[in-house]
Amino acid sequence: MDLIKHYINQSISIAANNLRLTNQQIEVVALLKEAVTLSDNLSDDLIDMKKITELSTLAIRLNDIYNSLTQNPIDFLKVSDQFKEHSRFLIKDLGHMLDITTPVLFKSAIEKLKGSEIFPKEEIKIDLSKRIYDDEPFVKADTEEIKEEIIFSEDIVSEDEELIQKFEPTILNPIKPIDNLLKRVANNEIDYEELTKFSKIMDENAILSRKIGFEILSGMHRIISKALILIRNRDLMPGKEVIENLRACLIVIVAVVRGKDVDINNYLNKAEQFGNQIIKIKSKEQE
Repeated sequence: MDLIKHYINQSISIAANNLRLTNQQIEVVALLKEAVTLSDNLSDDLIDMKKITELSTLAIRLNDIYNSLTQNPIDFLKVSDQFKEHSRFLIKDLGHMLDITTPVLFKSAIEKLKGSEIFPKEEIKIDLSKRIYDDEPFVKADTEEIKEEIIFSEDIVSEDEELIQKFEPTILNPIKPIDNLLKRVANNEIDYEELTKFSKIMDENAILSRKIGFEILSGMHRIISKALILIRNRDLMPGKEVIENLRACLIVIVAVVRGKDVDINNYLNKAEQFGNQIIKIKSKEQE
């Protein structure tokens, strides 16, 4: 996925995290992000989406974000503030779209895009002839069948939806125990089993974060996971600076997951520099 698509999808995710979503709304968010990812010409698709009633307001906002990223030079010193602003503006428009759209209606709306390559096209055949049922002397309209599918599927939660629902507690639950572990490590109280245990947890959560679409979170988790193993193997000395760098990673994770409106640039920069340091240490190990 290119940088602009990734940026837009991250903005959508942050905006969605500020809304109380039903299972169906979570699915619509996933479909929206998939539409962005699979688009061959995002600019044209966003323009066409503005013509569709259900998507118009949100599409206007997404198109504004797209234009700001492609028509203006990117100021990397201000990109974090810009990202937070874009995500904040998306909340209202995303909420409005989710209030009037179901997964079935969203897919139908996307299919209205003439010539769109957003979703893989399959030939759809609809039998318009009358259907006669054994005990039913009437014709059941296709729209009624769609309504029935929606009604019966409301309480069915897909594996991906369960992942999204459990995402926040899964990510946040290990944070405090790891912070406490780092405090003990700083006092030279090193428990090698705990280091291994939490390294595995952070590695699993890195995979989960990437699956949901949070590349930044995935990166922070990978840094912590690798650093804990390096400390366990005595390839990284857990001095004050290392502990502060690891805590910076934890702070970024919490701020992103909870959507805290605070400037985390310093923590993010510190975490990324530490990540580069970890990569160099790992490279030396492999030589």
